[in-house]
Amino acid sequence: MKLQRALRPRPSLRFVHIWRRNGLVWTKLAIPSMLGNLADPMLYMLGLGYGLGAMMPDVVGMPYIAFLAAGTVCSSTMMSASFESMYSSFSRMHVQRTWDAIMNAPVTLDDLVLGEAIWSASKAFLSGAAVLLVASALGLVESTLALWVLPVVFLTGLVFAGLGLIMTSLSPSYDFFMYYFTLAVTPMMLASGVFFPLDRLPQWLQAAAQALPLTHAVALVRPLMRGVTPDAPIAHLSVLVAYAVLACYAALVLARRRLLK
Repeated sequence: MKLQRALRPRPSLRFVHIWRRNGLVWTKLAIPSMLGNLADPMLYMLGLGYGLGAMMPDVVGMPYIAFLAAGTVCSSTMMSASFESMYSSFSRMHVQRTWDAIMNAPVTLDDLVLGEAIWSASKAFLSGAAVLLVASALGLVESTLALWVLPVVFLTGLVFAGLGLIMTSLSPSYDFFMYYFTLAVTPMMLASGVFFPLDRLPQWLQAAAQALPLTHAVALVRPLMRGVTPDAPIAHLSVLVAYAVLACYAALVLARRRLLK
């Protein structure tokens, strides 16, 4: 076991079986699950977009609801990936002991963690794509460039899946996750340009926001939904890729410490 813990990550294509297993279980509850994931972002987008937006002038050259729709695509992706990689993965790891059962098969912990991350990102992709589809139906998408939002949504989901799995590997109980949501997720939503432009924030907070992955996701998605090429897209994508790789690697290291004793 100590040797296994010391080895560098060596996931294989067997992670697909983990992804498929979770997908098959999810299909039994797909409709209520999707409705639950869409309820909050849709209420924010329609309630604030039409209600508050009716009292506001255009924001950075677009109606407020269009501005908010782009942020909602990213925030709903973040929330979906976070819930799946924490509450659902923790249930499979600790409560139901599904991970223990799976690891009796020819599947390594590397495959298992990667499969959980890809599954969480896939589920988050469905949530983000659904919000994008609704925004398109409302006339808030101005160009087919918005199709490039879809790979950004998946990458964003992978980032927050990795971060969520870190919390899962550290958590002694479900209550622990409230610290992450209160101290990380909620402030990130408020400081990453989801609800209002970053240039309205104090300079020090604008600088701090550049270290947040959600900021870079929003910076890519909002111009694409307007039919405009984002500024410095390679830089934003590089930050998201770095977050995804480092978060998934850290999640694997911590999962090894917890499970391979």
